[in-house]
Amino acid sequence: MKKKSYIMAILATSVLTACSSSGNDNTLRTLTAETSQVYSILEKTPSDGFLFGHQDATVYGIGWENKEGESDVKRVCGDYPAVVGFDLGELEVGNLSNLDKVSFDKMKQEIINQYSRGGVVTLSWHARNPLTGGDAWDVKDTTVVKSILPGGKNHQKFITGLDKVADFINSLVTAEGVKVPVIFRPWHEHTGSWFWWGKDLCSVDDYKQLWRMTYDRFIEKGVDNVLYAYSPGGGCSSEEYMERYPGDDFVDLLGFDYYQLGTDVEAYREVMNKTLTYLTKLGREHGKPIAVTETGYEAVPDSIWWTQTLLPIIEKYPVSYVLVWRNAREKVNHYYAPYPGQVSADDFMKFYANERTLFLNDINKK
Repeated sequence: MKKKSYIMAILATSVLTACSSSGNDNTLRTLTAETSQVYSILEKTPSDGFLFGHQDATVYGIGWENKEGESDVKRVCGDYPAVVGFDLGELEVGNLSNLDKVSFDKMKQEIINQYSRGGVVTLSWHARNPLTGGDAWDVKDTTVVKSILPGGKNHQKFITGLDKVADFINSLVTAEGVKVPVIFRPWHEHTGSWFWWGKDLCSVDDYKQLWRMTYDRFIEKGVDNVLYAYSPGGGCSSEEYMERYPGDDFVDLLGFDYYQLGTDVEAYREVMNKTLTYLTKLGREHGKPIAVTETGYEAVPDSIWWTQTLLPIIEKYPVSYVLVWRNAREKVNHYYAPYPGQVSADDFMKFYANERTLFLNDINKK
């Protein structure tokens, strides 16, 4: 029988021990008690397993969209993911929907729904290029980050967009008046160069300034329901991982993104094990929980991938959560979680039943 009580205990006790800064030393930052509760969950979860997450899990899937209460994961195993991710890309330019055509009004409601069900929410941000007007993958110009730092020609334009993100996060409030805590994962995969904030597009100091400017502006805007996840791309060395680290006061969780590409499962295992080995060490040295903030195998063509590839890797390390990417309804075979009848669905049921995998019912705080 799967565990359903240990996180309830965390939630019950963390109200009394909620700290103002998730254990960080930055006294300017305060957190809501509910946000500190989520931090406690992240810290203590690895002793019992890891939370399973899915991007955009409740807004669309294979063959459906905007169906209340739906989820491909739930259709397969009868339970929601413990963690649901959403992306804020294009909120900063005032669009009504994000880059994947999810209405921000719908997103807000689903964020509140996930929290009200007892789950955890994480937010990524594929921000459009503030210099060129292109998307997050527009890397034609290497001066973008410099242009949005204080003194840059696009600084105020960027701050205006950043404020829209802060206002959205501040607006995530339940009917009872509780601000929903979220894990915010800005400026991710920066050890690669496919985003305009990547390693070949800005200096080490500029990247750190970008992160700290984001953090400081959120404080100015009264954002007190955010935990910050630092999320480089997998495959880099420990030294590369930490090269642009903004500092312990500005980060709450250490994560990374890495996917299985093609059928080379051994290459995936090698990179995942290498990264999780040094991330475990870094997490202990810096006093941070660790997570696999994005992973997966597109279209999951391996019928036993969940129990024979992903689970044996993750269960060896003190990982707080693992999030697989979205099940796109607008792209053929661009999905990372099973749906009913999908070739890995039966294996996913075995994955779900494993004592170490934690879904929504395992952290239900009702």
